[in-house]
Amino acid sequence: MTPANPLAAALGVSPRFDAGLYRWVTDTAQHAPGPVNDTIRVFSDYGLGLFAVLMLLALWHARPYGPVRTVQALAVPLTVVAAFLVNDVLKSLVDEQRPCRTLHTVTVEACPALGDWSFPSNHTVIAAATAAALLLVDRRVGLLAAPLALLMGASRVWIGVHYPHDVLAGLVVGALVGTLLTLLVRRYAPRAERWRLLNVPLLDGRGDPVADAAPAAPATPATPTGPMGAGSRPAEQPSVPTAPE
Repeated sequence: MTPANPLAAALGVSPRFDAGLYRWVTDTAQHAPGPVNDTIRVFSDYGLGLFAVLMLLALWHARPYGPVRTVQALAVPLTVVAAFLVNDVLKSLVDEQRPCRTLHTVTVEACPALGDWSFPSNHTVIAAATAAALLLVDRRVGLLAAPLALLMGASRVWIGVHYPHDVLAGLVVGALVGTLLTLLVRRYAPRAERWRLLNVPLLDGRGDPVADAAPAAPATPATPTGPMGAGSRPAEQPSVPTAPE
């Protein structure tokens, strides 16, 4: 089958490119236990929610480190949206039909409707962009997101809604957009500290919060002291009796 348009031909996108690998994966899925396929399908359809949780975790980790780090964490969702929009434009330019429509294979997931283009995989782009951005903002959280992004891409082939090359392209597009935009945010994020846009405590060299200098409290008058201690009343002088006249 010929590609849908000249751009698809230039990119080498054709159902014949990796149709054999796609068929092998979907045939293997048909022989897998039902609970396995159900688990993979649920993760593939709803697993992007895990990436939203990781974004919130990165934001929580960033707050003690000041406004610069916090701005970078806040920009991760915007970076992911930008990656999705870039990918949506690319999908509309290539116009590749889903493999389950072209190859007529039995798949775990119901095949998407005609016109719901396949190349590149949106789910994979979103997952890869999130992982790439988080690796630059919070490495520990990014190391959790990276394998999840790979699993997300593999699950899209397993349930039969994407070719392998759709997933590979999605990983490239997502990682590229996520990395470039996060580096751009990192360059301009220091302005947030000068602008004081966020009310986030800064840390000193020892990792302790730096408190703003508070005005000195007014001096209070000293409390008179007596033999019985602070705040006691002065002792009364004994009265001297007078002789009768």
